[in-house]
Amino acid sequence: MIPVTVFAGRTVAVFGLGGSGLASARALQAGGATVVCFDDSAARIEDAKAAGLPTNDLRATDWSGVAALVLAPGVPLTHPKPHWVVDKARDNDVEVIGDIELFCRERGASGFGCPFVAITGTNGKSTTTALTAHLLRSAGLDVQMGGNIGVPILALAPLAQDRVYVIEVSSYQVDLAPSLKPTVGVLLNISADHLDRHGTMENYAALKALVPAAVEPGGVAIVGVDDAWSRAAAERVAGAGRPVVQISATHPLRDGYYADGSRIVHASGGKTDVVAQLAGIGSLRGAHNAQNAAAAIAVARRFGLDPAAIQQALTTFPGLPHRMEEVGRRGKSLYINDSKATNADSAARALASFHDIFWIAGGKPKTGGITPLAEYFPRIRKAYLIGEAAQEFAATLEGKVPYEISGAMPAAVEAASRDAAASDAAEPVVLLSPACASFDQYKNFEVRGAAFRDIVLGLPGVVPKS
Repeated sequence: MIPVTVFAGRTVAVFGLGGSGLASARALQAGGATVVCFDDSAARIEDAKAAGLPTNDLRATDWSGVAALVLAPGVPLTHPKPHWVVDKARDNDVEVIGDIELFCRERGASGFGCPFVAITGTNGKSTTTALTAHLLRSAGLDVQMGGNIGVPILALAPLAQDRVYVIEVSSYQVDLAPSLKPTVGVLLNISADHLDRHGTMENYAALKALVPAAVEPGGVAIVGVDDAWSRAAAERVAGAGRPVVQISATHPLRDGYYADGSRIVHASGGKTDVVAQLAGIGSLRGAHNAQNAAAAIAVARRFGLDPAAIQQALTTFPGLPHRMEEVGRRGKSLYINDSKATNADSAARALASFHDIFWIAGGKPKTGGITPLAEYFPRIRKAYLIGEAAQEFAATLEGKVPYEISGAMPAAVEAASRDAAASDAAEPVVLLSPACASFDQYKNFEVRGAAFRDIVLGLPGVVPKS
C-alpha cells in the first residue's frame, strides 16, 4: 500500500467502493486522513464495513468539513450527466479527484525521485503496460505495475527512491488527475470510444493527449503517430518545447521507433538501427503489437536498456489474458481469446493478424458497430453472432460474410469449431474478438474471455497452449 499523507488530519469522502475505491480509502486512512465511504450499492457498503472502513450516506453528510471527494473512475463525472455525489461535492466547493491524483500528490510530496511511467491509448495500453514492466523487470529494476490494469495504484508497494511505477491510465482516470506529471507519458493511439462518458470525440481526445503533454521537467513524451488525433497531440507537445519520441506501426520515421515488417527500427537523424525482432513471438503477433512493442522499447531505452537485453526479454513475454491469447489447438484449428476487443478498432487489430477466421462477435454494441471492419471481411470465413448486437451485426454482414446468429457463447464455439474443422483452411482460426462491450451477457470482458476459454478447453481433443 502507498499511504497517502497529503490529507492527514482532514476528512475525505470516498465514493465508489470497488477495488480502486477501497484501496484509496485504506491509503488515505493509513496516511492519517479521516475517511467517509459510500456507494450506490448496499453490498459494496457492507464490504467496506467488513474491511473496517467507516461509511455514511453522503447525501446526508455535512460537507462543510470535507476536503475532497475521491471518486471511483467508473462513476460519471460529466456525461451523460454528473452523478449526484459529484453535484453534491461541487455545490459545496469540494474538489473531485481520483486515485491517480492521490498518487501524484503523494509522489510530489514524498521527496522521492521514483520514476512514473503513465501509459494510455484507446487500444493496446494494457499490453504495452505489461510489456514495459516486463522489460524493465528483466533488467533488474524494481518495478510496480498497476492502475487501470490489475492492481489499483494505491495498493502497490510504497514509494521509494529507485522504484519504478508503470501505470496504465484510462481517460476516466485522467479526468480525475489534474496534477498528473509522469516521468514518461505514453500515448499509443486515439479512436472513438467512451463517448457516452466524455460527450464528444474532442473531449475524449483532449483527455488522452494530457498524458504526454503533462510530462514533468526532464521527462519525455512517447506518442504514436498513426492516427490524426495522436499526431496532433504529438505536434502540440513538441510545439510546447517538450521532447517527443514518435512511434509508428505503419510507416518509417526520420526520428523515433517504427515497425518494418516484424522488425522494430530506431531512427535518429536519418540513421537507422534494428533494435528488436518480433518474428516468432506469439504473444506479440500482429501490427498492433508492433506499435505496442515499439512504445515499450522506447520506454526501455529511456531507462538505459540495450537492444540485446530488450530482445531477450521480448522472447519471454507471456502476453495478456483475453488479448490475442492463444488458448489452444484442436487438430489444425487455432483458438484465440481476444475478449478485450470491446470496440471495432480493437477487433480490427485481431482480424488483421489472421486469415481463414471463424469469428465470434457481438455483445453490447458501441457506436458505429462493425461497419469500420469492412476491409477485413474477406479474411472471415464465417461469423457467429452473440448478444444484443447480433441482429445489427447480421445486417452489416448480409451479402458480404456468411453468418449465423448463435445467441450465446457455447453455441457459437460449437458451431465455429465444427465449421473450422470441416474447412479446407491450412490453419483455421476460431477467434473471439467481440467488437462489443460484454455487459449484456457477462460482468466484464474478463468473465467473457474466461467463459470462452473454459468452453474451448472442454472440447474433446483440444491441446492447451503450454
